[in-house]
Amino acid sequence: MFEMAAADIAGCAATNCRCGCWGNPADPAGTTEQAQTKFTKFGNFGFMDSRDRKDATAVPAGAPDRKSQIPDPGSLRWRRLAEMVADQIRERILRGDLNEGDLLPKEAELREQYPVNVQSLREALRILEAEGLVRVRRGNRGGAVVHRPTPGNVAYSLSMVLAMSGTDIDDVGRALHEVEPMCAALCAERGDRATEVVPVLRALHEESLSKVDDLVAATALSRRFHESVVKLCGNRSLIVLAGALEALWSSHVTDWASKRADPERIPPTERTQALAVHGQILQCIEDGDAASARVIAARHLRDVQTYPHDPDRPAVSLDPAVARDRLFFG
Repeated sequence: MFEMAAADIAGCAATNCRCGCWGNPADPAGTTEQAQTKFTKFGNFGFMDSRDRKDATAVPAGAPDRKSQIPDPGSLRWRRLAEMVADQIRERILRGDLNEGDLLPKEAELREQYPVNVQSLREALRILEAEGLVRVRRGNRGGAVVHRPTPGNVAYSLSMVLAMSGTDIDDVGRALHEVEPMCAALCAERGDRATEVVPVLRALHEESLSKVDDLVAATALSRRFHESVVKLCGNRSLIVLAGALEALWSSHVTDWASKRADPERIPPTERTQALAVHGQILQCIEDGDAASARVIAARHLRDVQTYPHDPDRPAVSLDPAVARDRLFFG
């Protein structure tokens, strides 16, 4: 936790300090003799004392006065303290000490754990809320609810970044053409594939075959097969990064199948042919033939994984709203 001299806390309470420095609010820059020689210690962090700060911000002789460009020292201090509190709570969430849905202690209890002023504590919670790690509920029954990061969060954030740059859905498809075959090969290389990979893929494949006459259901199951190839590859970085791309592609394709597709124009025979290749990929994975799994997956994606454009929509921009609906509400 945080370590701090009791005298500092008492001094802050006595003077009603608002800047987070536990010093004299009438002297926020630390120009008193006491402030010049005192370091505030906060966990494993330390601040410059005011003499170092004075040297660091001194203006060389003859240089233009940049005083107006220097942020207010008190503001910097409480912001840094807020970041330190946020760092500590974030670490507890990522480490698993705080689980999904846990409610952080009330403000008074948090201030006992992290002895900072109210302004710094609330800024720390705002930082975590902006990162999606907590959701602050207002009102008498409010509090900060923990949300552990998920691949869905990554996919949604990625969708906004890509949409901002004008990326279309075909660009996502081309990226998958490169990375998904690698995941198929990694599945085939897993020593535990017979128990951890093959049964999952086979169940999805067989269910897809049973729903081949239903365009929406078959499309959703086909996408789950591709997503599972990534999820089961065993490489955590690819699971998150390639999984985010899979989620974006799946959200747009399933949205098209349910809202705009004409089942009469897409005969079941086409879906049956695509699913037959899924069976070939599954067999290569089961046999441990990584090279063939990679080659067949690459050919399959090149041949069939293209976004079905409407005549009046030659390019379909990536839509974060579509991704959000499937990731969080689908």
